[in-house]
Amino acid sequence: IMSTFETIRKFRYPQAATTSLALHPQVDNIIAIGMNDSSILIFDIYYRKILKKLMGHYKRITGLAFSYVLNVLVSFGADNQILVWSSDGWERQNGKFLQIPTGREPGVPSDASILFHQDQLHFLVQHGTQLAIYETMELECVKQWFPGESFAPISHATFSCDGQLVFATFLDGTVGIFGASNLYLQRLINPAAYLPFISSCWYDVYPLVIAAHPQEPSQFSVGLSNGEVVVFEPLESEGKWGLSLTFENGSTSSMPTASQVALSSSSNCRVD
Repeated sequence: IMSTFETIRKFRYPQAATTSLALHPQVDNIIAIGMNDSSILIFDIYYRKILKKLMGHYKRITGLAFSYVLNVLVSFGADNQILVWSSDGWERQNGKFLQIPTGREPGVPSDASILFHQDQLHFLVQHGTQLAIYETMELECVKQWFPGESFAPISHATFSCDGQLVFATFLDGTVGIFGASNLYLQRLINPAAYLPFISSCWYDVYPLVIAAHPQEPSQFSVGLSNGEVVVFEPLESEGKWGLSLTFENGSTSSMPTASQVALSSSSNCRVD
């Protein structure tokens, strides 16, 4: 436990609650603050001053991410809208709504998040209904993956540290490993491989967040609703997450059944 640290600044905006944060990657005194009133505050930490209030969303902000290559801020809201803002003058440059097919809204609330790829030109959108990779400036959806009917909603997702894989968690405890270039589902980890028990209610214990190791591309950790954290990596004999299951991207006819999900269990991954 860290016992010594310095609090640089404290800031409170009384009109709304903070729902998302992003630090400027090049200007260390600038922070973007997403609010539950749908606004985005560009705040100067040193001078304790709001530089700009960005308006464009209609519901709370659920995701913010900067690209230091393109000099833009990308925001996502509970209105399913993606907006691109210039980080020079904070002007809106583009906007588009996330493509959600009819009937694919998640059965439980699921806030979306966004994360830039290593190339800083594309970003990943994780939504309860899908994973999607967008080209930033034109907001072209390059790849999109929709869970089949046998899947629970997606709870969180992230890139591996080398940008080659996407790790995703589902609210029934399943963990999916995808190729980042095509969002092909390569492997599924059965909840029985790491959860202490499988109850009749899948939402008793479920993954809330997933994080990739900063140096080991095959290692990631999952935070559970009961407070536990589980670390995953492939067995030493495999070395990396090899191809276990392959399905056509976004095709419901190729989605795995519960028996197929069981193919990837504790026998081919190590859980710490």
